[in-house]
Amino acid sequence: MKKRHQQAIRCLITAGPTREFFDPVRYLSNPSSGKMGYALATAAVMQGWHVDLVSGPTALAKPEGVTRYSITTGEEMLYQVQALFKNCTILIKAAAVCDFRPKHYSPQKLKKTGVADWTVTMTPVPDILATIAKTKSPGQLVVGFAAETQDLETNAWEKLQRKKLDGIVVNQVGKADTGFESDTNTMLLLGKQGERIDLGHGPKDILARQLILRLSEWVN
Repeated sequence: MKKRHQQAIRCLITAGPTREFFDPVRYLSNPSSGKMGYALATAAVMQGWHVDLVSGPTALAKPEGVTRYSITTGEEMLYQVQALFKNCTILIKAAAVCDFRPKHYSPQKLKKTGVADWTVTMTPVPDILATIAKTKSPGQLVVGFAAETQDLETNAWEKLQRKKLDGIVVNQVGKADTGFESDTNTMLLLGKQGERIDLGHGPKDILARQLILRLSEWVN
């Protein structure tokens, strides 16, 4: 099959954390800095792709040549991705979406009541990857990320198959020199046809270029 011209590829990338609020001043989130997703956006532009970046709250500057859409919550990210996905060739979901949110939101700041224990009921945030993968058309690719602390490859294969993804990038979190907030990462790319590509450990910008080059071989 003839490869699609690189400039015709429209890439949609998600990056950064999401926040789920208890009240106007308190929220649940994670340590994601957005560095990996932003590095991927830069690498995709260098590859000649048109890049839309849906970003949670970060302190990072918008990469040159990228169209950025800023969101805060997981639900907002889902709606923005849904709006952009129909026109994209490949979705790379590098964002660290907060999986749960408080079931009840207080429109006013919750005051201290003197009670030592505070019980909060949580509810799941919509699963962006699984939702989007169900809607993809022939020729569209959906690639996810799996941030794991143990059984990395086993958990990643399970996630790829369960969510019907075309590929998944697994990386370890919880260590000082890889994953969240770090400038370096360790990445393994798995594909639905059984591909297993070890990208190794290194700076996130270099790994991002290697990953985009690999994914460019998957895009027809």
